[in-house]
Amino acid sequence: MKFVYSPAYLVNLGPHVFPIAKYRMIYERLRQQELVPEAAFESPQPATREQLLRVHTPEYLADLEQLRFTERTAYSELPLTHEVVAMFRLAAGGTIRAAALALEEGAAVHIGGGFHHAFADKAEGFCYINDLALGVRECQALGRIKRAMVIDCDLHQGNGTARIFAGDEAVFTFSIHQDDLYPVKQQSDLDIALPNHVQDDEYLGLLRTHIPRTLDEFRPELILYQAGADPYRDDQLGDLSLTIAGLRRRDELIFTLAKARNIPLAVTLGGGYAYNTDDTVAIHVNTCSAAMQVWGSP
Repeated sequence: MKFVYSPAYLVNLGPHVFPIAKYRMIYERLRQQELVPEAAFESPQPATREQLLRVHTPEYLADLEQLRFTERTAYSELPLTHEVVAMFRLAAGGTIRAAALALEEGAAVHIGGGFHHAFADKAEGFCYINDLALGVRECQALGRIKRAMVIDCDLHQGNGTARIFAGDEAVFTFSIHQDDLYPVKQQSDLDIALPNHVQDDEYLGLLRTHIPRTLDEFRPELILYQAGADPYRDDQLGDLSLTIAGLRRRDELIFTLAKARNIPLAVTLGGGYAYNTDDTVAIHVNTCSAAMQVWGSP
């Protein structure tokens, strides 16, 4: 299997809770521990304007291109610079590439992406471009799939993704998230809104109850899996109580269910804001390791 990554993901966000250095740290940890050979990594290409327009409105893209601070860009909570916008275009290309690789090889991991709060016409919550939606739309536009499913296991609801695909019977959106927390919720096809302090066993039990049934009923031809690190019990932005071991079990469960049904799966490494960034990195590295364990080493 392949991993998509670029050192250009490390951009200057200034003082910010988002640990942008985590992408480089994940890559370095995978190489230092000899978990993934260098030949298994691919560098992405930026999403083209044609690809971006499959999800985002021309007016919003013009604001991004011209660095205009408008009500469409104001709620990103990120700097609006050429460097940051270029990173988001590159990360969108990374998820598009991971989706294509998953269709070719069964699974792929994007060490990046998962910017699920971006709407078609506006930024929100550290997200300018919704790479998950772009990955789905690109595969559909090329005729490689008809039906796709987004499995979002981030701390926060994938509100932008839910809104983008609302009413689209070819895309099933699933989100399991803390209820009493940002963002203002949109309606996914299936939302599991969790009370505070949910622990490993309850969380995993809910996945075992809902994911197999949904996969069997909807029968997607591709899964985009948002493997958020932020349900972790020591995350700064939330109040769920999953352990590092529990999050690995979550990943193994999702991967095993997809592989047993021969459904290609592309992973994005979503949110993670642990007080100790090494914990966030460990969670993401475990996701990569679990993918290799289930889908086969590169």
